[in-house]
Amino acid sequence: MNFKLSPKLSQKIAYTLLVISTIIVIVPVLTVIIIIIKNGWSALSWEFLTTMPKDGMRAGGILPAILGTLAIVSCAICVTLPVGVCAAIYLNEYAKDNLLTRIIKLAIVNLAGVPSVVYGLFGLGIFVMLLGFGVSILAGALTLSIMELPVIITTARGALSSVPYSFREASWSLGVSKWQTIRRVVLPNALPGIMTGAILSISRISGETAPILFTAAAFYVPHLPKSMFDQVMALPYHLYIISTQIPNMPKNIIFGTALVLLLMVLSMSLIAIVARLYFRKIRKW
Repeated sequence: MNFKLSPKLSQKIAYTLLVISTIIVIVPVLTVIIIIIKNGWSALSWEFLTTMPKDGMRAGGILPAILGTLAIVSCAICVTLPVGVCAAIYLNEYAKDNLLTRIIKLAIVNLAGVPSVVYGLFGLGIFVMLLGFGVSILAGALTLSIMELPVIITTARGALSSVPYSFREASWSLGVSKWQTIRRVVLPNALPGIMTGAILSISRISGETAPILFTAAAFYVPHLPKSMFDQVMALPYHLYIISTQIPNMPKNIIFGTALVLLLMVLSMSLIAIVARLYFRKIRKW
């Protein structure tokens, strides 16, 4: 005897499973956030955010780590975004569908799954040693840029592909060149999707430790960075150090540092989300 569920019952079961799955994902994340806020809120103060560490990093502030993280992430995005978008434009708009382009696309997908520590070792060998940048902001930013290129390229290609082909045809029918069509028609309409890729990149590289461990981060730097070739402190590495390497570290400072890193990532993501919503609002189709 065949047992068949009614459409309404199937819909209710599917809806219930989806809700349960969502709760399973959200609850642990919210729990971690609540624990960080509860234990780290007391450490937040103007002094904590604007002064140098002291007493073996058991007191004082985390200003060098904040500025170091902002410098590395900002430089990485400034490099990754234009290079990734240009590569996506070529692959989506110009490249022919042949063996070479298929290999390139497969390589991009595979690179997205490479462990971050491998990128760190690559940056150490190429940027720090071979090119002579040393352990610096520049070396760390370039390493993070390479690590995030697959994400940017993939999301940008998806955004470009989502623009209806009829937009291109309408532009070409007016005698506009292919590049002008891409620059004035395709790219503006693909910007919301491209911003999504930027959001994902910012969220990921802001919390990466392994790549900058080899290329940019220092255990302690008693001054603020003055150039791109300076070694800096960074919040992810600083959080690892004070959590595992320094005995008798006050608990509120550890969670306070984690809270600042969390707020920084959320702030960067919020800015990118607002920009994406703005571009989506002015481009309706």
